[in-house]
Amino acid sequence: MSKKKSSPMKYLVIITLVVVVLLVSIALLTNKSKNTDETLDSHPATENQPTIGENDAPVSVVEFGDFKCPACKAWGAEIYPKLKSDFIDTGKANFSYINTLFHGEESTLSALAAESVYENDPGSYFAFHKELFNQQPNANHDTSWITIEKLMEVAGATTDMDVEQLKQDIEQGSGIEAVEADKSLVEEFNIQQTPTIIINGTKLEDPYDYDRIKELIEEGQ
Repeated sequence: MSKKKSSPMKYLVIITLVVVVLLVSIALLTNKSKNTDETLDSHPATENQPTIGENDAPVSVVEFGDFKCPACKAWGAEIYPKLKSDFIDTGKANFSYINTLFHGEESTLSALAAESVYENDPGSYFAFHKELFNQQPNANHDTSWITIEKLMEVAGATTDMDVEQLKQDIEQGSGIEAVEADKSLVEEFNIQQTPTIIINGTKLEDPYDYDRIKELIEEGQ
């Protein structure tokens, strides 16, 4: 029996598959190399900011956030626990929070309250911080919910400070210098959205990309 000739169609299929594989590989490499993060000239100063983790940790993670911001609440629930477990608790990174006043009066009230807690009972700051975000409604985000009474309630449940002192600090604007310093940092680093995450001078395009967060922290070790 004579040997059958190879079909030209068979070669065409093979060539087509090879071309497709090459194109897919090129696309993957291109996407991987395309970095839309922004490399900054400097990193935000954190000396006077609420910070958790070792002061001499090699990597500084900074969040520009707003207690009124639903996306910040989501970041705190989805990303922060992993960040704390993997890097803050292990001494590889520390984390600082900077107030961003994008939602008007309620943003200012919560920032003043947070600064009062940080001034009077710094060890309780992050417990207050977490609970205040917990109190943020899961729906109807635009409803007015940050009031002096709510802030006193949260402080009473999470700190050892006198809530009447907190009320007085808010009403008298005792923390306004710290809040104004935060506003200056927001302008200096051109913060356009919350949350904005900066890691050792790199501003993330996607603050929810935990793989990228891990990569940047590991690069900074």
